[in-house]
Amino acid sequence: MVPVHSAIVYPNIVPQNDLRLLDALTIKHGPTRLLARFMLEGDKMARGVGLHLRLRHDFDELLFINRKEAARGSWYPLVDAFNPECTELTPENAFWISGEDDSGEIVVTWAARIYNWIGTNLAEQARALWFGRDLGQPCVVTAPAASMISGVTVCGGASWVRPDFRGKHLSRFIPRMGKAYACSRWPIDWSFCYIGRANVEKGLAINYGQKNLSYSVFYPDSPRGEQVLAYTAVDDVYADMADFLSTALEKDGSPVPSDVSSITFEHIETKTSLDGVLHGNISRS
Repeated sequence: MVPVHSAIVYPNIVPQNDLRLLDALTIKHGPTRLLARFMLEGDKMARGVGLHLRLRHDFDELLFINRKEAARGSWYPLVDAFNPECTELTPENAFWISGEDDSGEIVVTWAARIYNWIGTNLAEQARALWFGRDLGQPCVVTAPAASMISGVTVCGGASWVRPDFRGKHLSRFIPRMGKAYACSRWPIDWSFCYIGRANVEKGLAINYGQKNLSYSVFYPDSPRGEQVLAYTAVDDVYADMADFLSTALEKDGSPVPSDVSSITFEHIETKTSLDGVLHGNISRS
């Protein structure tokens, strides 16, 4: 059995549960201006469709919502990686984003696990990733990229939109908001997720901002079938954010920040508040 290196949590700043997403943001890593501007514009886009985004680490609540919506037929049951009854989810290694409507009801979710795979990789950890714990369950990895996904990684999942909020392109910017938040808090090397083969053919990988696909990871005991590995190196994550930001701003007629396209994609170690960015107190990385 491969040691579960992901149990070793990379040090990070833990915000209070259920804060407004922007209030929970402290930029410790990543290109400061890009991440700050992306989060600001993403929050504006969310409010434009009647969503209020919050940062959560109470996974019992996410499980409750999931079970309620799965019973209604509007969601699939959570995979074990995001189920607090199956794995250890703590404020240090996981978070989820809730999107609430004007009445305070949760209508959108997206969750992330942060794995510290320094010294190991996804190919070795695929069993623990899917089932929450490595107990020798059946698992077949044929995706060549799985052995390349290592270091500090962010895995996205538990993505759900209530039926009356669908058609608003939320799958395009909510996962990107989650990745931007993760990159601000941890020194991320890779972003990845699993996508079912049928959903890959529908173009969900592109919606989620994942640039590469690797076939596949199989869990014979799971009813979900083949899982395609969708992944992106962190520099390409930042490039995607810059491109998405520029496109979104051009579309609504706002000026594109002059520094977005020229940002160098390097980790920074300065603890940065959003107010500092907004008031011009932070130099571009």
